[in-house]
Amino acid sequence: MRSVSKTAVLFPGQGSQTPDMRDAVAARRPDLIERALEVVGDDPFLRVEDGTRFAQPAIYCASIVAWERLRDSGLRADVVAGHSLGEVAALVAAEVISAEDGLTLVATRGRLMQESGERAGDGSMLALLGTGAAERAAQVAEPHGLTVANDNAPNQVVLSGGRAAFGAATATAKGLGLRAVPLPVTGAFHSPYMAEAVPEFTAALAQIEFAQPTTAVVSSVTTQPFDDVAARLADALTMPVRWRETIVALHDGGASRFVETGPGKVLTGLVRRTVTDVEALTAEQLEAANA
Repeated sequence: MRSVSKTAVLFPGQGSQTPDMRDAVAARRPDLIERALEVVGDDPFLRVEDGTRFAQPAIYCASIVAWERLRDSGLRADVVAGHSLGEVAALVAAEVISAEDGLTLVATRGRLMQESGERAGDGSMLALLGTGAAERAAQVAEPHGLTVANDNAPNQVVLSGGRAAFGAATATAKGLGLRAVPLPVTGAFHSPYMAEAVPEFTAALAQIEFAQPTTAVVSSVTTQPFDDVAARLADALTMPVRWRETIVALHDGGASRFVETGPGKVLTGLVRRTVTDVEALTAEQLEAANA
């Protein structure tokens, strides 16, 4: 039996960037832009399409600003979760780390993931789309040496591995009634291809002081509340994002309203594809409804 109704606030990952992100951050938290210039070494908002090194800190800053705006308008989260890099923003929302420390971590994370992908050479990602994608992903991945990187929704899974295997994997997917689409990314994220990034990121995590959460934070690596925050964030580099299972776990725990902080609306769509008897809103939709 499900418990009382709860609001789950979700923080997006890479691919959620929007053209107005920089303006939104500049209007509310210009200090984050200044800090981003320092830790990234360039303006990530102006280079968001140049790789994960820039996309991750830009999206993170926009997520923090969107959350602060929602919080100040009266939204109260009973539980928070983030998709990939969104986990760092979720931890900020739960007051486990500061927004400034979160930005430092995300900038380091994005740089290391991009560098690892470039060193690995042929690593990339392949999206599987269609009915039963989550159930059949292993049948596509395993014969071709690929791994499941993002289990996003029942009809959307992303695989990671060498590009050389994508042709054969696409044929296998087609035989199972699925569509396979290569993604324009710089590496095989959330897979063993990212192993080189783990030691330096672990060292960066060791420099951060983590507080006890003021709001429950669910890990999309384990689908359970964070236990060892540093360990789980490090695991996320090489382990799959179990987003579909995370949404189901939040729903089973009583969440009936899901609010995506922004930027973008990717997670709202994934929620609607995964659970049906819920309210799923973007930050913009919630603000419009409350206006």
